Amino acid sequence: MIDNELNQAPVTLLDVARVAGVSPSTVSRILNGTAKVSADKRKAVETAIAEMHFEPNQLAQSLKSGKSMTIGIVVQDISSPFFAETLRGVDDGLKATGYASVIVSGHWNAQEEADRIKLLLARKVDGLILLSGHIADQDVLRFAKQRPIVATGRALSSDSAIGFKLDNEYGAMLAVRHLIELGHRRIAFVAGPSDNPDADERLAGYRRALLEADIEFDPKLVAESDLHEASGLLAINRLIESQQQFSAVFAVNDQSAYGVRLSLYRKGIRVPDDISLIAFDDLPTSLYTTPPLTTIRQPLYDMGLAASSALLGLISGTAVDIMLPALELVVRETTRRFR
Repeated sequence: MIDNELNQAPVTLLDVARVAGVSPSTVSRILNGTAKVSADKRKAVETAIAEMHFEPNQLAQSLKSGKSMTIGIVVQDISSPFFAETLRGVDDGLKATGYASVIVSGHWNAQEEADRIKLLLARKVDGLILLSGHIADQDVLRFAKQRPIVATGRALSSDSAIGFKLDNEYGAMLAVRHLIELGHRRIAFVAGPSDNPDADERLAGYRRALLEADIEFDPKLVAESDLHEASGLLAINRLIESQQQFSAVFAVNDQSAYGVRLSLYRKGIRVPDDISLIAFDDLPTSLYTTPPLTTIRQPLYDMGLAASSALLGLISGTAVDIMLPALELVVRETTRRFR
């Protein structure tokens, strides 16, 4: 069946016009939405298109309209489940719009992010979505003068750029308050890199929750990770080897919590019987860890949907209100009352 289709000559706009009994220009104007024709003519053209399986030449349409019908997306780590879930939202938001996405990685490097943006602009994308990153806001605004940009993880607002972020500090406070309400006072923190804004805000939330509960902040209970599983494992190992006493761990993100959980398992430390564990993100796999992970839910998929919707609005000149669900504590089976 596929081979037969490949061997058939492609249906042209002239073929559609002949079958529909209209001029080629009428077919063209109906396709690009500018035709003012009778309902009978429009129906004849649409019927011919459907029966003949006509597919418009996207390149020709792009040249005529001045649009490439592509969206450039800069992520930081293509392999990360965090970005995968957000990209799923972006992809669903672009469905049935005619737009295709081109995805590149910035690897948490401001210069590389800028280079990738320049590359996408050179490919004539119609707009860009930046998922987190280190590139400066002023550089984002400068690039937005060439093409509309929507960026997550930062607050931006201009005619050609929109940025939105979640309250990481508040989310971290929710996590630590949960542990404190369960009676924990010696709470370790597997932190993120000091040059990561989200990680810094979560550290601030950790400290603020301790302060509210009159618990003194102890820097010896903080170990830095790079937000990945292996570094979470190494971070908790350092805390254990330092012989610091703690009954609970707050991990800066789910991925580092997976490493923490593995290390504790290997050392015969039971979760949550011996140590409670809470994290931040609520990746889809966190429901299936052993035991299922208590965490702070970020609306990752919804952020992707909102980003695509906002960018399409910028491209078309239509205002779009961004409404994201609030951060939410999801209690599962890795936390319990301190005994």
